[in-house]
Amino acid sequence: MKLLITGGAGFIGSAVARLAMEEGCHVVVLDALTYAACPANLAPVEGLPGYAFERADIRDRTLLERIFARHRPDAVLHLAAESHVDRSIDGPDAFIDTNITGTFYLLEAARSHWQARGRPAGFRFLQVSTDEVWGSLGPEGQFSEDSPQAPNSPYAASKSAADQLVRAWGATYGLPVLITNCSNNYGPYHFPEKLIPLTILQALAGKPIPVYGDGAQVRDWLYVEDHARALLTVLRRGEPGRRYAIGGTGEVSNLELVQKICALLDDRRPRALPHATLITHVPDRPGHDRRYAIDATRIRQELGWTPSVSLDQGLAHTVDWFLANPGWWRVLQARGGLGQRLGLGPAALRPEGTVLQ
Repeated sequence: MKLLITGGAGFIGSAVARLAMEEGCHVVVLDALTYAACPANLAPVEGLPGYAFERADIRDRTLLERIFARHRPDAVLHLAAESHVDRSIDGPDAFIDTNITGTFYLLEAARSHWQARGRPAGFRFLQVSTDEVWGSLGPEGQFSEDSPQAPNSPYAASKSAADQLVRAWGATYGLPVLITNCSNNYGPYHFPEKLIPLTILQALAGKPIPVYGDGAQVRDWLYVEDHARALLTVLRRGEPGRRYAIGGTGEVSNLELVQKICALLDDRRPRALPHATLITHVPDRPGHDRRYAIDATRIRQELGWTPSVSLDQGLAHTVDWFLANPGWWRVLQARGGLGQRLGLGPAALRPEGTVLQ
Protein backbone atom coordinates (compact mmCIF):
# COMPACT_ATOMS: atom_id res chain seq x y z
CA MET A 1 0.00 0.00 0.00
CA LYS A 2 1.28 3.47 -0.90
CA LEU A 3 0.19 6.16 1.55
CA LEU A 4 0.14 9.91 0.99
CA ILE A 5 0.49 11.53 4.42
CA THR A 6 -0.21 15.26 4.53
CA GLY A 7 1.42 17.12 7.39
CA GLY A 8 3.88 14.24 7.63
CA ALA A 9 6.72 16.34 9.03
CA GLY A 10 4.59 17.31 12.02
CA PHE A 11 4.25 15.58 15.37
CA ILE A 12 1.49 13.05 14.65
CA GLY A 13 2.11 12.79 10.91
CA SER A 14 5.75 11.81 11.36
CA ALA A 15 4.77 9.16 13.91
CA VAL A 16 2.37 7.67 11.35
CA ALA A 17 5.03 7.82 8.63
CA ARG A 18 7.61 6.05 10.79
CA LEU A 19 5.18 3.31 11.82
CA ALA A 20 3.84 2.81 8.29
CA MET A 21 7.38 2.35 6.95
CA GLU A 22 8.12 -0.15 9.73
CA GLU A 23 5.04 -2.11 8.67
CA GLY A 24 6.09 -2.29 5.02
CA CYS A 25 4.03 0.49 3.45
CA HIS A 26 5.37 2.89 0.85
CA VAL A 27 5.05 6.44 2.16
CA VAL A 28 4.89 9.81 0.46
CA VAL A 29 5.07 12.67 2.97
CA LEU A 30 3.56 15.95 1.83
CA ASP A 31 4.35 18.95 4.01
CA ALA A 32 4.58 22.72 3.53
CA LEU A 33 7.25 22.91 6.27
CA THR A 34 5.56 25.71 8.19
CA TYR A 35 6.76 26.77 11.64
CA ALA A 36 5.55 23.60 13.44
CA ALA A 37 7.07 21.13 10.97
CA CYS A 38 10.38 19.46 11.72
CA PRO A 39 12.14 17.44 9.00
CA ALA A 40 14.29 15.84 11.70
CA ASN A 41 11.17 13.93 12.80
CA LEU A 42 11.51 11.93 9.58
CA ALA A 43 15.24 11.18 9.88
CA PRO A 44 14.59 7.50 10.80
CA VAL A 45 12.91 6.86 7.41
CA GLU A 46 14.80 9.18 5.07
CA GLY A 47 16.62 7.27 2.37
CA LEU A 48 14.68 4.06 2.90
CA PRO A 49 13.24 2.30 -0.15
CA GLY A 50 9.60 3.24 -0.65
CA TYR A 51 9.88 6.67 1.03
CA ALA A 52 9.43 10.01 -0.72
CA PHE A 53 9.01 13.61 0.41
CA GLU A 54 7.12 16.38 -1.36
CA ARG A 55 7.28 19.97 -0.10
CA ALA A 56 3.85 21.31 -0.94
CA ASP A 57 1.02 23.37 0.51
CA ILE A 58 -2.43 21.76 0.47
CA ARG A 59 -3.80 25.12 -0.68
CA ASP A 60 -1.91 24.70 -3.99
CA ARG A 61 -4.46 22.72 -5.97
CA THR A 62 -2.38 22.43 -9.15
CA LEU A 63 0.62 21.08 -7.29
CA LEU A 64 -1.58 18.61 -5.42
CA GLU A 65 -2.85 17.20 -8.70
CA ARG A 66 0.72 16.78 -9.97
CA ILE A 67 1.72 14.95 -6.79
CA PHE A 68 -1.22 12.56 -7.05
CA ALA A 69 -0.37 11.86 -10.69
CA ARG A 70 3.31 11.33 -9.88
CA HIS A 71 2.88 8.98 -6.91
CA ARG A 72 -0.55 7.37 -7.49
CA PRO A 73 -1.30 6.71 -3.78
CA ASP A 74 -3.68 4.01 -2.60
CA ALA A 75 -4.75 6.06 0.41
CA VAL A 76 -4.55 9.56 1.88
CA LEU A 77 -4.04 10.25 5.57
CA HIS A 78 -4.88 13.92 5.98
CA LEU A 79 -3.09 15.45 8.98
CA ALA A 80 -1.96 18.78 7.53
CA ALA A 81 -3.51 21.54 9.63
CA GLU A 82 -2.93 24.60 11.70
CA SER A 83 -3.42 23.07 15.13
CA HIS A 84 -2.60 25.37 18.05
CA VAL A 85 -5.73 26.74 19.74
CA ASP A 86 -3.96 29.82 21.15
CA ARG A 87 -2.69 30.80 17.71
CA SER A 88 -6.20 30.36 16.28
CA ILE A 89 -7.55 32.89 18.77
CA ASP A 90 -4.98 35.52 17.79
CA GLY A 91 -5.04 34.78 14.04
CA PRO A 92 -7.99 32.70 12.81
CA ASP A 93 -7.41 33.50 9.13
CA ALA A 94 -4.70 30.88 8.60
CA PHE A 95 -6.87 28.22 10.26
CA ILE A 96 -9.82 28.90 7.98
CA ASP A 97 -7.61 29.01 4.91
CA THR A 98 -5.55 25.89 5.60
CA ASN A 99 -7.94 23.66 7.52
CA ILE A 100 -11.06 24.32 5.45
CA THR A 101 -9.99 25.53 2.01
CA GLY A 102 -6.92 23.29 2.01
CA THR A 103 -9.04 20.26 2.87
CA PHE A 104 -11.39 21.11 0.01
CA TYR A 105 -8.51 21.25 -2.48
CA LEU A 106 -7.11 17.97 -1.17
CA LEU A 107 -10.49 16.28 -1.43
CA GLU A 108 -10.87 17.44 -5.02
CA ALA A 109 -7.38 16.25 -5.95
CA ALA A 110 -8.05 12.90 -4.29
CA ARG A 111 -11.43 12.57 -6.01
CA SER A 112 -9.94 13.31 -9.45
CA HIS A 113 -7.18 10.77 -8.83
CA TRP A 114 -9.64 8.14 -7.60
CA GLN A 115 -11.97 8.63 -10.55
CA ALA A 116 -9.09 8.58 -13.07
CA ARG A 117 -8.02 5.19 -11.69
CA GLY A 118 -11.50 3.75 -12.17
CA ARG A 119 -12.81 4.40 -8.64
CA PRO A 120 -10.92 1.51 -6.97
CA ALA A 121 -12.87 0.10 -4.02
CA GLY A 122 -9.74 -0.14 -1.89
CA PHE A 123 -8.90 3.57 -2.04
CA ARG A 124 -9.28 5.47 1.24
CA PHE A 125 -9.28 9.12 2.35
CA LEU A 126 -8.77 9.38 6.12
CA GLN A 127 -9.48 12.72 7.77
CA VAL A 128 -7.60 12.97 11.07
CA SER A 129 -9.55 15.28 13.35
CA THR A 130 -9.89 16.18 17.01
CA ASP A 131 -12.24 15.75 19.96
CA GLU A 132 -12.37 19.55 20.19
CA VAL A 133 -15.06 19.60 17.48
CA TRP A 134 -17.51 18.38 20.16
CA GLY A 135 -16.96 21.34 22.49
CA SER A 136 -16.89 20.97 26.25
CA LEU A 137 -18.20 18.25 28.57
CA GLY A 138 -19.56 18.63 32.05
CA PRO A 139 -18.16 16.67 35.01
CA GLU A 140 -19.65 13.41 33.71
CA GLY A 141 -20.01 11.63 30.40
CA GLN A 142 -17.85 11.08 27.33
CA PHE A 143 -17.80 12.11 23.69
CA SER A 144 -18.74 9.48 21.14
CA GLU A 145 -19.03 9.42 17.36
CA ASP A 146 -22.68 10.50 17.69
CA SER A 147 -22.04 13.52 19.93
CA PRO A 148 -23.27 16.81 18.45
CA GLN A 149 -20.51 19.11 17.28
CA ALA A 150 -20.24 22.41 19.15
CA PRO A 151 -16.72 23.81 18.63
CA ASN A 152 -15.66 26.67 20.89
CA SER A 153 -12.43 27.92 19.30
CA PRO A 154 -11.54 28.99 15.76
CA TYR A 155 -9.27 25.93 15.53
CA ALA A 156 -12.03 23.54 16.58
CA ALA A 157 -14.53 25.22 14.26
CA SER A 158 -12.16 24.89 11.30
CA LYS A 159 -11.63 21.18 12.01
CA SER A 160 -15.37 20.62 12.39
CA ALA A 161 -15.95 22.30 9.02
CA ALA A 162 -13.27 20.11 7.43
CA ASP A 163 -14.91 16.99 8.88
CA GLN A 164 -18.20 18.01 7.30
CA LEU A 165 -16.55 18.53 3.92
CA VAL A 166 -15.02 15.06 4.07
CA ARG A 167 -18.34 13.53 5.04
CA ALA A 168 -20.09 15.36 2.19
CA TRP A 169 -17.54 14.18 -0.41
CA GLY A 170 -18.28 10.63 0.70
CA ALA A 171 -22.04 11.08 0.54
CA THR A 172 -22.14 13.09 -2.70
CA TYR A 173 -19.35 11.61 -4.79
CA GLY A 174 -18.94 8.17 -3.23
CA LEU A 175 -15.30 8.87 -2.27
CA PRO A 176 -14.36 6.19 0.31
CA VAL A 177 -13.80 8.43 3.33
CA LEU A 178 -13.11 7.82 7.00
CA ILE A 179 -12.94 10.29 9.90
CA THR A 180 -11.16 9.92 13.22
CA ASN A 181 -11.44 12.25 16.21
CA CYS A 182 -8.70 11.82 18.77
CA SER A 183 -7.98 13.09 22.25
CA ASN A 184 -4.84 15.11 23.12
CA ASN A 185 -1.65 13.51 21.84
CA TYR A 186 1.75 13.55 23.53
CA GLY A 187 5.09 11.80 23.24
CA PRO A 188 8.53 12.15 21.59
CA TYR A 189 8.94 14.86 18.94
CA HIS A 190 6.06 16.91 20.45
CA PHE A 191 6.38 20.52 19.28
CA PRO A 192 7.51 22.75 22.19
CA GLU A 193 4.55 25.16 22.16
CA LYS A 194 2.15 22.44 23.46
CA LEU A 195 1.49 21.89 27.18
CA ILE A 196 3.58 18.80 27.95
CA PRO A 197 6.82 19.75 26.15
CA LEU A 198 6.44 23.37 27.25
CA THR A 199 6.19 22.21 30.86
CA ILE A 200 9.28 20.02 30.52
CA LEU A 201 11.40 22.73 28.93
CA GLN A 202 10.29 25.53 31.25
CA ALA A 203 11.05 23.30 34.22
CA LEU A 204 14.49 22.33 32.89
CA ALA A 205 15.30 26.03 32.46
CA GLY A 206 14.08 26.88 35.97
CA LYS A 207 11.46 29.22 34.51
CA PRO A 208 7.78 29.65 35.47
CA ILE A 209 5.55 26.82 34.27
CA PRO A 210 2.30 28.42 33.06
CA VAL A 211 -1.02 26.82 34.01
CA TYR A 212 -4.09 28.45 32.51
CA GLY A 213 -6.71 29.62 35.01
CA ASP A 214 -7.28 27.23 37.90
CA GLY A 215 -5.78 24.29 36.00
CA ALA A 216 -8.89 22.18 36.53
CA GLN A 217 -9.51 21.70 32.80
CA VAL A 218 -9.55 17.95 32.12
CA ARG A 219 -8.11 16.26 29.04
CA ASP A 220 -7.83 12.66 27.90
CA TRP A 221 -4.20 12.04 26.88
CA LEU A 222 -3.24 9.63 24.07
CA TYR A 223 0.34 8.48 23.47
CA VAL A 224 1.24 9.43 19.90
CA GLU A 225 2.50 5.98 18.87
CA ASP A 226 -0.79 4.45 20.06
CA HIS A 227 -2.58 7.02 17.91
CA ALA A 228 -0.45 6.17 14.87
CA ARG A 229 -1.33 2.50 15.32
CA ALA A 230 -5.02 3.40 15.59
CA LEU A 231 -4.92 5.42 12.37
CA LEU A 232 -3.37 2.60 10.38
CA THR A 233 -5.92 0.22 11.87
CA VAL A 234 -8.81 2.47 10.78
CA LEU A 235 -7.25 2.89 7.35
CA ARG A 236 -6.97 -0.85 6.78
CA ARG A 237 -10.08 -2.14 8.50
CA GLY A 238 -12.47 0.77 9.02
CA GLU A 239 -15.76 0.94 7.16
CA PRO A 240 -15.93 3.80 4.61
CA GLY A 241 -18.30 6.51 5.75
CA ARG A 242 -17.67 5.74 9.44
CA ARG A 243 -16.26 7.98 12.14
CA TYR A 244 -14.04 6.55 14.88
CA ALA A 245 -13.31 8.23 18.22
CA ILE A 246 -9.81 7.48 19.54
CA GLY A 247 -9.02 8.02 23.22
CA GLY A 248 -6.14 7.16 25.50
CA THR A 249 -8.06 6.54 28.76
CA GLY A 250 -5.63 9.04 30.30
CA GLU A 251 -8.05 11.56 31.80
CA VAL A 252 -6.40 14.10 34.10
CA SER A 253 -6.60 17.81 34.91
CA ASN A 254 -4.01 20.16 33.48
CA LEU A 255 -2.70 20.97 36.94
CA GLU A 256 -2.35 17.30 37.88
CA LEU A 257 -0.60 16.63 34.60
CA VAL A 258 1.95 19.38 35.21
CA GLN A 259 2.52 18.09 38.73
CA LYS A 260 3.19 14.58 37.37
CA ILE A 261 5.81 15.97 35.01
CA CYS A 262 7.42 17.95 37.80
CA ALA A 263 7.65 14.81 39.94
CA LEU A 264 9.34 12.93 37.09
CA LEU A 265 11.87 15.74 36.70
CA ASP A 266 12.48 15.85 40.46
CA ASP A 267 13.56 12.23 40.19
CA ARG A 268 15.71 12.67 37.06
CA ARG A 269 17.04 16.24 37.41
CA PRO A 270 16.70 17.24 41.07
CA ARG A 271 17.07 20.90 41.99
CA ALA A 272 17.20 22.82 45.28
CA LEU A 273 13.42 23.28 45.28
CA PRO A 274 10.88 20.89 43.75
CA HIS A 275 10.00 21.69 40.16
CA ALA A 276 6.36 22.14 41.20
CA THR A 277 7.33 25.40 42.89
CA LEU A 278 7.72 26.82 39.38
CA ILE A 279 4.01 26.35 38.61
CA THR A 280 2.45 29.74 37.90
CA HIS A 281 -1.26 30.30 37.27
CA VAL A 282 -1.81 32.70 34.37
CA PRO A 283 -4.94 34.26 32.80
CA ASP A 284 -7.12 31.61 31.22
CA ARG A 285 -7.66 31.15 27.50
CA PRO A 286 -10.92 32.71 26.19
CA GLY A 287 -13.58 30.04 25.73
CA HIS A 288 -11.37 27.39 27.32
CA ASP A 289 -13.22 24.02 27.26
CA ARG A 290 -13.42 22.52 30.75
CA ARG A 291 -13.37 18.83 29.98
CA TYR A 292 -12.87 16.33 27.16
CA ALA A 293 -13.24 12.55 27.45
CA ILE A 294 -13.55 9.92 24.74
CA ASP A 295 -15.71 6.80 24.54
CA ALA A 296 -13.59 4.56 22.28
CA THR A 297 -16.03 1.63 22.30
CA ARG A 298 -16.52 1.60 18.52
CA ILE A 299 -12.87 1.30 17.55
CA ARG A 300 -12.30 -1.26 20.30
CA GLN A 301 -15.26 -3.47 19.43
CA GLU A 302 -15.23 -3.13 15.63
CA LEU A 303 -11.50 -2.93 14.91
CA GLY A 304 -9.87 -4.40 18.02
CA TRP A 305 -7.73 -1.36 18.86
CA THR A 306 -6.96 -0.34 22.45
CA PRO A 307 -4.22 1.95 23.78
CA SER A 308 -1.13 0.09 24.97
CA VAL A 309 0.68 2.87 26.87
CA SER A 310 -0.69 4.25 30.14
CA LEU A 311 -0.41 7.95 30.91
CA ASP A 312 2.24 7.40 33.59
CA GLN A 313 4.30 5.17 31.28
CA GLY A 314 3.99 7.60 28.39
CA LEU A 315 4.90 10.65 30.46
CA ALA A 316 8.00 8.92 31.81
CA HIS A 317 9.10 7.96 28.31
CA THR A 318 8.37 11.46 27.00
CA VAL A 319 10.37 13.16 29.74
CA ASP A 320 13.27 10.76 29.16
CA TRP A 321 13.16 11.44 25.42
CA PHE A 322 13.31 15.21 25.89
CA LEU A 323 16.19 14.85 28.34
CA ALA A 324 18.09 12.71 25.82
CA ASN A 325 17.41 14.93 22.78
CA PRO A 326 18.26 18.57 23.59
CA GLY A 327 19.65 19.05 20.09
CA TRP A 328 16.18 18.48 18.65
CA TRP A 329 14.23 20.91 20.84
CA ARG A 330 16.81 23.68 21.16
CA VAL A 331 16.61 24.37 17.43
CA LEU A 332 12.82 24.62 17.62
CA GLN A 333 12.82 26.98 20.58
CA ALA A 334 14.23 29.72 18.37
CA ARG A 335 11.16 29.73 16.12
CA GLY A 336 8.70 32.61 16.13
CA GLY A 337 6.13 32.83 18.92
CA LEU A 338 7.62 30.19 21.19
CA GLY A 339 8.08 31.50 24.71
CA GLN A 340 5.42 34.17 24.17
CA ARG A 341 1.93 33.85 25.62
CA LEU A 342 -0.60 33.56 22.82
CA GLY A 343 -4.36 33.18 22.70
CA LEU A 344 -5.52 36.13 24.80
CA GLY A 345 -7.31 37.86 21.96
CA PRO A 346 -6.72 41.45 20.79
CA ALA A 347 -3.55 43.04 22.16
CA ALA A 348 -5.54 45.83 23.80
CA LEU A 349 -7.33 43.28 26.00
CA ARG A 350 -4.30 41.27 27.10
CA PRO A 351 -3.23 41.50 30.74
CA GLU A 352 0.24 42.69 31.55
CA GLY A 353 2.92 40.05 32.00
CA THR A 354 1.81 37.63 29.31
CA VAL A 355 5.32 36.74 28.13
CA LEU A 356 6.80 33.56 29.56
CA GLN A 357 10.09 34.20 31.34
